[in-house]
Amino acid sequence: MTVGSVTGVDRPVDIHLTVSSGEVVAIVGDNGAGTSTLVKILSGVHAPTSGTIRFGGDPVTLPTPQASLDRGIATVFQDLALCDNLDVVANLFLGQEKRKLNLDEIGMEVRSWELLRQLSAKIPSVRIPIASLSGGQRQTVAIARSLLGEPKLIILDEPTAALGVAQTAEVLNLVERLRDRGLGVILVSHNMEDVKAVADRVVVLRLGRNNGEFRVGEVTTEEIISAITGATDNAVSRRASGRAGAEEGAAS
Repeated sequence: MTVGSVTGVDRPVDIHLTVSSGEVVAIVGDNGAGTSTLVKILSGVHAPTSGTIRFGGDPVTLPTPQASLDRGIATVFQDLALCDNLDVVANLFLGQEKRKLNLDEIGMEVRSWELLRQLSAKIPSVRIPIASLSGGQRQTVAIARSLLGEPKLIILDEPTAALGVAQTAEVLNLVERLRDRGLGVILVSHNMEDVKAVADRVVVLRLGRNNGEFRVGEVTTEEIISAITGATDNAVSRRASGRAGAEEGAAS
């Protein structure tokens, strides 16, 4: 997918972005940087006022969320949109049940297990209520649901927010499995450790515009923070400088 200087209506943005199959691209930025607007444009929630979007080399329009799904773009929003009182199967197929007038419960259960196995999910039963699952397991269900339409690109909006260490590791493993399956992944995150753990490239947005693009193996956390804030003098860079000075002093 290539996004060419898309301008949004929710918040002014002018952004260029390219994502390839089998690649994880992290989108990072401070509050108001334009990440949410970009996600809404790509998911069909908001239509851009100008610019171009190419998918598979062809120009596309995404006027509605369904149009985005039909193009092969699935979005997992931060709130996950899961129903706590329903089990895993019901959440996976909510709104797209097989044979709606005569539910194919067995077929949906089999398909649910297939999706979860593809992700190596640690969920004890597909008949367990969502309310009984951990944060990492809930994120797994939301990602599995996004795979039902066999997308080519998945957008994950802050997938590790408010998760513990073990649950975060579980979700990051899921991201790697999506990449291994040849899917393009856009990872929106404020957590630099998560970004550097799984992303191939980092695209920094600032005030609605591109403010840096880096290969993860070639950039430091300090450089990413500097691009996000627009300042080289920040708490992260000062700590890094202090550590470097301490190490030089100890060596001498």
